[in-house]
Amino acid sequence: MTTHTALIVDDEPDIRELLEITLVRMGIATRSAPDLATARELLAAEPAHLCLTDMNLPDGNGIDLVAWIQEHSPDTPVAVITAYGNMDTAIEALKAGAFDFVSKPVELARLRDLVQTALKLSEPEQQESQQADEPGLLLGESREIRRLRGQTRKLARSQAPVFISGESGSGKELVARMIHMQGPRSDAPFVAVNCGAIPSELMESEFFGHRKGSFTGANENKDGLFRSANGGTLFLDEVADLPLAMQVKLLRAIQEKAVRPVGESREVPVDIRILSATHKNLPELVKEGNFRQDLFYRINVIELAVPPLRDRPDDIPLLATHILERIAREYDCPPARLSKGALAYLGDYTFPGNVRELENILERAFTLCDSEVIDTDDLHIGTPPIDLPGDKTTASSETSDIPPVPDGEMDLEDYLETIERQAIEKALEATRWNKTAAAKRLGISFRALRYRLKKLGME
Repeated sequence: MTTHTALIVDDEPDIRELLEITLVRMGIATRSAPDLATARELLAAEPAHLCLTDMNLPDGNGIDLVAWIQEHSPDTPVAVITAYGNMDTAIEALKAGAFDFVSKPVELARLRDLVQTALKLSEPEQQESQQADEPGLLLGESREIRRLRGQTRKLARSQAPVFISGESGSGKELVARMIHMQGPRSDAPFVAVNCGAIPSELMESEFFGHRKGSFTGANENKDGLFRSANGGTLFLDEVADLPLAMQVKLLRAIQEKAVRPVGESREVPVDIRILSATHKNLPELVKEGNFRQDLFYRINVIELAVPPLRDRPDDIPLLATHILERIAREYDCPPARLSKGALAYLGDYTFPGNVRELENILERAFTLCDSEVIDTDDLHIGTPPIDLPGDKTTASSETSDIPPVPDGEMDLEDYLETIERQAIEKALEATRWNKTAAAKRLGISFRALRYRLKKLGME
């Protein structure tokens, strides 16, 4: 078993001794240096698995050492020790390439978590996944997508907050998942939350948890999203939709690495990495006063832009094949393929909805096309999504006893689903459960019937 080694750089002997004792108890061999020059000499002679450096040193600062290690020993993660509350310095260190930071006075529990996470980067399987150019979730061979995969591999080695920008449907959550999967937190939870989908009055409880009985309806203790992601990654999607009051509380939780559940009097430490995204122009929202500037700088330490699908049309054939194969597996149907004309048509389309729109187009074409080859006429670009009932009108004999529309409030989706279910049942009964004949009777393709049976749980 290989012993991990760490280099500790600090001009205060007491701090060096404290860090050395802590790491030795974790089974880590240590070396120490009082200044930058000595640290460079030691690293040049023998690289370390981890470097802990103070920010203020006699012959420079910790960021100088971060930059030197990035150039001469890029596989060595560096954690910077900063003065308490000096977030500007911490952010500067992260932008320079530091793995993470810890504030003085050093909390030993926080330090141990940081060290354990950093050392995972030295594990062989982790290094192999970092070096491999496997597509993973980010499919494509275009220059844009290859660059994006390279950026996610690099960012996976850091604990710096990453802000992922891009249009709706471009795959921002997939990028976040790739960063998580390739990093040292891959065996811990990845928790994704759509900030715009949480009612404002429930946000604090959803994010930070609550204590039983702390408010009406709090019938049991709840961990909240931060604690659910402990040890892993919390992905804040559509972060621009957070109200200003919640932005203040989120900023504090990120900076203090602790949350206070509703109804609790003490804070609970959390160890998570924050990734965030939005399709909105966040800098413009900051100028307008609708998004806090301090929170923007905290989550936007590194920005990663996801290209729209129209900028990488060469990836459409590969994406389309993958999507069609997945749909076929989900609905237990023979696979379909696109004709040359259909591929050319998709290649010229601008895709305002990006990859998500491509998925919707192909799912609709797959279910409504009788042939194994999807042609241009089958794509129906610009038509309503497939999950809206009523693509083709069913015979009046099949819908003669439509359930009455209830008075007052109603669930439209449930109502339409009931109508669809009744029409399919009647067609199947009339054809003695011959699905091919039932599909013809309903005026839809056999594949479309299979899709609806699966969706309605009628198989």
